[in-house]
Amino acid sequence: MVKVEIASEIDFTYKVPSEYKNGKRHLTDKEIKVLKENQNHNLDESWKNILVDDSPDGFDPSLIKNCFFSGYIVIGKLRLVFLKWNDLRLAAGIRNSKLKNIVIGDDCVVYNVDYFENYRIGNRVILFDIKEICCTNHSKFGNGILKQGESEDARMWIGVANENDGRRILPFESMIAADAYLWSHYRDDKELLQRFVELTESGNTGALDTIGFIDDDTVIKQVNIIKDVKIGKCVYIKGALKLKNLTILSTPEEPSQIGEGAILVNGIMGYGTHVFYNPIAVRFVIGRNCNVKYGARLLNSVLGDNSTISCCEVLNNLIFPFHEQHHNSSFLIATTVMGQSNIASGATIGSNHNSRSPDGEIFAKRGFWPGLCSDFKHNSRFASFVLVSKGSYQHELDIPYPFSLVAPGQNGDPAIHIIPAWLFMYDMFAVMRNKDKFAKRDKRIEKVQNIEFDPLAPDTMEEILYALNRIITLTADYLSASGDKKINDISKESKKLQYAKDFLHKNTDAVFTLSDGQCQKKYGATICKPVRAYKTYRQIVKYFAVRTLMEYAKTLNSSVLTKEIMERIKKIPLFTEWENIGGQIIPHAKITELFAAIKDGSINNWESVHQFYNLCECSYGQYKVRYAIHLLETLYSRNFEDFTNELFEDIVSDVSKCAQQIYDSSVKSREKDYTDYYRTMVYRNKEEMEEVLGQLSDNSFLKALKKHTAAFIEDVKNLFSRL
Repeated sequence: MVKVEIASEIDFTYKVPSEYKNGKRHLTDKEIKVLKENQNHNLDESWKNILVDDSPDGFDPSLIKNCFFSGYIVIGKLRLVFLKWNDLRLAAGIRNSKLKNIVIGDDCVVYNVDYFENYRIGNRVILFDIKEICCTNHSKFGNGILKQGESEDARMWIGVANENDGRRILPFESMIAADAYLWSHYRDDKELLQRFVELTESGNTGALDTIGFIDDDTVIKQVNIIKDVKIGKCVYIKGALKLKNLTILSTPEEPSQIGEGAILVNGIMGYGTHVFYNPIAVRFVIGRNCNVKYGARLLNSVLGDNSTISCCEVLNNLIFPFHEQHHNSSFLIATTVMGQSNIASGATIGSNHNSRSPDGEIFAKRGFWPGLCSDFKHNSRFASFVLVSKGSYQHELDIPYPFSLVAPGQNGDPAIHIIPAWLFMYDMFAVMRNKDKFAKRDKRIEKVQNIEFDPLAPDTMEEILYALNRIITLTADYLSASGDKKINDISKESKKLQYAKDFLHKNTDAVFTLSDGQCQKKYGATICKPVRAYKTYRQIVKYFAVRTLMEYAKTLNSSVLTKEIMERIKKIPLFTEWENIGGQIIPHAKITELFAAIKDGSINNWESVHQFYNLCECSYGQYKVRYAIHLLETLYSRNFEDFTNELFEDIVSDVSKCAQQIYDSSVKSREKDYTDYYRTMVYRNKEEMEEVLGQLSDNSFLKALKKHTAAFIEDVKNLFSRL
């Protein structure tokens, strides 16, 4: 019910906070007279509640008309100047507005603000045609903190990755995807979870003295409600319906924007982010340089940097950077998607639960790309850069093969079909273009979240090693089931696996399929082209390892590896388990080290956590080159010191062929767009096609790749010559 207060019982006298008095003075009698003549009213009949700029010609009372004042009012320079934003041009001043406890900077426009309370605005701010702007004294601006006297029930949590809040996290202004991942996925350590809460509370006094803030050069027009919102510099807000309990981060270099019909409640909006055309976001953190538009719904989710969602529904998700989801019919719920991902039209990911509680999850590593109209059953898990063909997948999936193609079985076959390493075999252009593509799309000025753009990195190499071992194990099972007498005569498991490995090496043209019961519940999967996949995976691992060694040698101003360089590499700690945290690839052991520092108190705030990430990033190149040696040792089952000249020659030959194949395959992948009949039939002639598509010879990526490939092949010839 509406509470009624008797006017005679209310104290209308207010003291201006001392921090706002510097450079200010009280009104003169002449100025008060002008204000009254301009139909301005004040609950404080003495008008002593108003302070204005005390510089000569710093305050023109004629620019204030038809306003109602209460509480304290502090006004900076108010002169006859005009502020212009696009086609909007307004004279500085305060008109047709009701103000209470307001601090206004220099040369501002406040027109038609029906209710304006407990806010401080910067310089050159335009507020035009707004129903309500107010701030409570206990506002948190979207952060998951508590104020004095509040119980834990008052905290604002975000239920990422799981609909039942089992992975809930507290938002905070500086949160990046890495923070959200560590908090939401390491749930078994209660002490660590409590410390995360304490890190979030670091610096919070809990005082009930909050005042809203709108920073310099911000323009807000034709908005219904702004409540408990902190707004950065150079923000443009137009036609929003409701903005409540938010922090909107923005700078002149990375300005943010909110457009027509937006409803944003309980969240953090990152630098350089645009939210417009009827989106709804509730309980969220949106990263830098993101777009949320065209009716998108973002609820209980964290969206990583450089991502776009539009026309879709995204609920209870943790999404890493470079996520694309553009279609009106796409649906994403209760997932962790580790970035560089694309959700196709009609995809309903996470809508199909298999328990009486909506507690299922889908976990997809980076590069996840489900096809049109795909749907999946909880729980499912996907390796990096998995392409899933269109289909309704009725059973849980666990796909451990990176860069693979997954498709439904044909002709009533309930087993799914998987081609491991498919992207390397048939769409190398897409794989190799990713690094360049993501780097170009990264428009962030300040890169707090470190991101690995390259599909070939320690995380994917670790997955490839697992896939190789799995293919070997399944091949041993296949040979045994096929009645291979030699393998059945072997009693020791390790020797059986070695026999299967030798079989894959010697029978490069063998045609058979494998059965992997783990990949799909109940019916398993058929693994197609395992021999070719095995060979391709090994080639890619060698290519990555040699490329990494070459790049490291160049950082030491050497074109070859020397014994001194190798001794230096061997002294670097070896990490063989890697984790993608928000887009940054970090050794798992370093994460354990971070957790220990958080729990013992040596890391006491999130800024220090981010510094730890940066230290890991500084050492990433060294960790990676040490891992490259390990990869070669694993592939050849011997220490690097035992490599012979013959073996080095084999590596050089294999890697050179791989580099050339990468280029040739990339050209061939793109060339299909110019030679395939069904691609060319819509054009009257070649000239029209090239006008629409551009010429293949002009493709900047392929031109750069050709140059790089030639240089790489030349450099690799001598890389091992001094070992």
